[in-house]
Amino acid sequence: MGESEARHTVEAVWRMESGRVVAGLAALVRDVGQAEELAQDALVAALESWPRDGVPANPGAWLMTVGKRRAIDALRRRQTEERKVAELGRDLDGEEFTPDFDAAVEERIEDDLLRLIFVACHPVLSPIARAALTLRLIGGLTTAEIARAFLTTEATVGQRITRAKQTLATARVPFEVPGPAERAERIGSVLEVIYLIFNEGYSATAGDDWMRPTLTEEALRLARILQGLMPEEPEVHGLAALLEIQASRTAARTGPDGEPVLLNDQDRSRWDQLLIRRGLAALDRARALGGTPGPYAVQAEIAACHARARTPDQTDWARIAALYATLARLVPSPVVELNRAVAVSFADGPAAGLELARALADEPALATYHLLPSVLGDLLAKLGRHDEARLEFERAASLTGNERERALLLDRAAACDRQKKS
Repeated sequence: MGESEARHTVEAVWRMESGRVVAGLAALVRDVGQAEELAQDALVAALESWPRDGVPANPGAWLMTVGKRRAIDALRRRQTEERKVAELGRDLDGEEFTPDFDAAVEERIEDDLLRLIFVACHPVLSPIARAALTLRLIGGLTTAEIARAFLTTEATVGQRITRAKQTLATARVPFEVPGPAERAERIGSVLEVIYLIFNEGYSATAGDDWMRPTLTEEALRLARILQGLMPEEPEVHGLAALLEIQASRTAARTGPDGEPVLLNDQDRSRWDQLLIRRGLAALDRARALGGTPGPYAVQAEIAACHARARTPDQTDWARIAALYATLARLVPSPVVELNRAVAVSFADGPAAGLELARALADEPALATYHLLPSVLGDLLAKLGRHDEARLEFERAASLTGNERERALLLDRAAACDRQKKS
């Protein structure tokens, strides 16, 4: 195997296995920062060994074993935790890099991975720090990849990750899955992080590109991992359903030059039917588990309404408006109310939607939210009030940080001028 081919294989294996390796090592050393360093040591060893010796039969087990050996060396150097050293040493006697090793520890590693997800998404960290740490530890992304995805510098991302690990250590966050009483609150933090990562990839808040596929793909992968680790949690399946269905539209969301294509203008034949089926299956699973649907499951129901409509005219907007009303009761938010206004405009006409949207004009949370004037502009244009619509589109363009979206909004403002003159 050539060096470049081996390096590519190492990178691919690392992306798939890094979360499991870090999780297993964190369970041993009880320190997330040290576990990541040990895993990185194993990665360096793979980069040195595999091009020369070939890729082992079970590369994930190879990385784990090397990491464990590094952990033993570190414990011996510190001359502490002697009992743990002895136990780990016995575990490694005669150990070979074979599939049997990975099979023997599979259940424990899955438990460790779940613990790591809860640690990386701990509420003691800010949402952006949780997202960066999760992408690093669970997703296996490099600091440079995370920086590119969030349009920031490597130094900034590195500082966030370092501070996050220091915060976890200072707070003495235990490496464990919280008990039943705390889990309901903490699972919300985990889901929030995955949703944040997906949304930043799906509709980038800044930069030249409308979407950042790296983030949407990682969020999908994290949601699927969580489904396997927590199969009895309805909201886990609700979030997975939402992300699968939203991601199904990716190919249709941009035009030939990367310009945004709005939902009702998309070529629905380009929607990914496999992702839609996966999403609907996850939604069925969430329903089957029973209980009151959570906010992610409700949003997945909304996404499913769009997915089932072969044309925009077949969309059940009355149901979508009712679902947004349900969502507003679960998580009161002016953004949810704005989405409800859009749904009402399709169900009952633009005048009805405009009335609801106008009522949100004084909401402090929407003062710099570009989608409020964008919605107002759209509804005013449908009512033939082109001068007012143009001003709203221009205001929306001044508020967005995404260049593609700004161009779209300015085009719509210009279209209002043309409509007025015609």
